[in-house]
Amino acid sequence: MDIINSNKSIIPSCDVSDLKSLKKLISGTCSVDGIGAYKIGLELCLKYGIPAVVKEIRKHTKLPIIYDHQKAATDIPELGEKFAEAVKGVDAVILFPLAGPETEKEWIKACKKARLGVIVGGEMTHKAFSEDEGGFISGKESLKIYEIAAENGIRDFVVPGNKPEKIRLYKAFLEARGIKPVFYSPGLIAQGGDITESAKAAGSKWHAIVGRALYNAKDINKAAKDMVKALRQ
Repeated sequence: MDIINSNKSIIPSCDVSDLKSLKKLISGTCSVDGIGAYKIGLELCLKYGIPAVVKEIRKHTKLPIIYDHQKAATDIPELGEKFAEAVKGVDAVILFPLAGPETEKEWIKACKKARLGVIVGGEMTHKAFSEDEGGFISGKESLKIYEIAAENGIRDFVVPGNKPEKIRLYKAFLEARGIKPVFYSPGLIAQGGDITESAKAAGSKWHAIVGRALYNAKDINKAAKDMVKALRQ
């Protein structure tokens, strides 16, 4: 079952500081054709709790809510079930299983058992993440994360929106294994990624995750419409 009904959309990243700002972001975007879901994370959820954040969003829209733990699945395998229980109320979760294959498999299993949509990422957008840029994680290890996810029934993946060449790499890698991937990409606009370029790299199913360029816009509604237009070009 698809997490988002449309093939391409804009996902506002709700990394705002309070519920008033959240309300402004949701009310300014939820009526825009092309908004596919909302991503919530640590800034709101640590302060107010997931139930309060979900309640505020649900006042305005029934669109899917994706929880990004920033970063989930980086602990022991046994915590997967506790995590899945703790995030009740959201529709899907993002996992970045940098703690190894056993954690990845068990957290995927626990989240699927809890009827959560699961999106798995293996490479982040910032400088010095990958080994070839001075980071800790090699390209081989990132590919392994995506491969294990695919082997465990995952079809939804986070890929870096400011690295279109990597999107093409992961797309080819997954398609060679018989997977028709659905991609989700942060790293756009404020981090240098271009929506139109990355959409072309990702293919037919791609969702652009946009934060600062949207919630800091003077006219959030217009900004959302402009982003949807760029996505569909």
